[in-house]
Parts: sequence; C-alpha cells; structure tokens
Amino acid sequence: MSRHARAVVFAYHDVGVRCLKVLLEAGVEIGLVVTHQDAPHENIWFESVAETAALYGLPCITPEDPNTESVLERCRQVQPDLIFSFYYRQMLKEPLLVLARLGAYNMHGSLLPKYRGRVPINWAVLHGEHETGATLHLMHLKPDCGPIVDQMAVPILRDDTAHQVFTKVVVAAEMVLMRALPALLDGTAVLTPQDLRQGAYFGGRRPEDGRLPVDAGTQVLHNWVRAVAPPYPGAFLDLWDPVSSQSRRLTVLRTHILAPAGAGPRQVTLSMGCVTDASGLSLILDATDGGRLQVLGCTLDGHPWDAPQWQQRWGAQRLSALAG
Repeated sequence: MSRHARAVVFAYHDVGVRCLKVLLEAGVEIGLVVTHQDAPHENIWFESVAETAALYGLPCITPEDPNTESVLERCRQVQPDLIFSFYYRQMLKEPLLVLARLGAYNMHGSLLPKYRGRVPINWAVLHGEHETGATLHLMHLKPDCGPIVDQMAVPILRDDTAHQVFTKVVVAAEMVLMRALPALLDGTAVLTPQDLRQGAYFGGRRPEDGRLPVDAGTQVLHNWVRAVAPPYPGAFLDLWDPVSSQSRRLTVLRTHILAPAGAGPRQVTLSMGCVTDASGLSLILDATDGGRLQVLGCTLDGHPWDAPQWQQRWGAQRLSALAG
C-alpha cells in the first residue's frame, strides 16, 4: 500500500472520526479535512472530527458550503488521489468529485440500495428491519446511487434502539474501509452497480415526526420508540389530563412488548394506564391491535415520570392518546 497516497476527507460524526483514523492507520496522507461546525441547537452526543484532526495535526476547515471556489481551490492544492465522504451532511458537486485521481467515495449507513438518503439507521429500525450495515460506494451527483465497493451487514435485535444499531454500523464502516483500502489505492477495486429498484430514498426526520400514531399496532409502536429513543428526541403522545383539564406531552423513551397483537381486546385508540402485576407497578400502553407494551422510561412535559406518579395522580384511570 502506497504511503504517498493523498486524500481529502469530508467527515462528521462517529463514522467520520473512525474512518479518518483508519486512513491514518493505513498510511494515507490526509491533505485536508472538511467538517461541520456543531449546530448550537443540536444534541452533540458523538465524537468530533475537528478535534480529531487537531489531535493529529491535520489541516481542517468548516465551510458552510463545501462547493465554493475557495474550498475547491484548497482541495485542488492537495492533488488528491482519493476523496472520501464519511457522514458529511452536504452533497459534493462534480468539480470536487472529479479532482480525485482514483475516485471519490462515500460511506453510507445502510445496505445499499436499501435506505438511500437521510438517517438510514433510524428508518431501518422504524420499519422493523432485522439487519442493516455500512456501504462504501463511488459518489455520483445523485446521492447514494453509485456502484458499491464493499459493504458489511450488522444485526438489528428486537429491542435494539437506533443508537445501539448505530454503534454497530460505526464498527462495520471501519472494517469495510480497512479491507477496501488496498484495492482502492492500487486501482484494482471491483465496483458492483446498484439495482436501485431494490431500495428507495428516505428524507430526514424532525422531532415532531416522533409522534406515536394513535391507531398503530404493538410492533409498530415498539419500533417507533426504538427508532427515536435517546440520544434522539424520543417518541411522544399527547394525553388529556382530567385533573388539570389540559393536554400533557408524554415522551416514551423505552418500551418492552408484554403481549403481542391479538392478546387482548382491540382498542379504538392508543391508551395508557398503570397496572400491578407480579413484577410490581408498571406503566402500560395498550395498542389498537390488542397488544400491550410496558413503558420502561418516559417523561411528562419534560420531567421524569413513573408508575407511582401515575397512580398518585390518576389512580387506575386509563387515558387515551389524542390525535395529532
């Protein structure tokens, strides 16, 4: 493997940090790192590419737009053999992509062609997938559609949150890049075109998209909670509080399926209450399909809430979720 191979790296998040370290471990010369400034409103729970670049003495810039002439000139000066995008959040346009002698490659957090586009891990969990992964592919002007260099699958267990799956995908991305690098650097990588009919594009998700559907079944509700559990904003529902005669926002952080669909009577709408069983006092969500979910963590109007608090305020009364 050539020690003189030069790369420009566009990177952010944990995948960006780990893949940047893979390149350094492999002896690739990093001529420039391009990353984002952390948004002040965002919950920054992940590692910093900028701090990693500083640690290793790598030149690093944080432009608002990577496709400006000034950024292009900085990249051109590097004379890169390769350009990489590792969880960088903006699309790179053709003038950047054609700079790399050996090609420009992106690491995507799904098993392409499935879940092209934004937040692929959250979408995979929300849709109840049993696996996802990391895919290294050649960048085209359209996102996530270029031929595949390599990919690796990771399992999604029945109670895994999106964050837990993400930690697996980070490791898969690191391994995919490590084993693909030799062929990329000597020009012998075999690229496999994607059959785009086997997948679809998905957009970004906003905190308000976490509202639980009041007519959903047990598994859908459980998947919904897992897909946006912390450090993401969380799934939520609104309840009418008969004590204060006002709506209250309940954010559901974690659930466990106690009874599958059809185990109990069908409900008109999602409802919540408090029950006492062999395990003690528990908060319970009853789905419209007759299934039941135990709520293992939640907040009410932003404050921690549990079964004893429910019992103290509402006793055995069940409350129905309000339609959004």
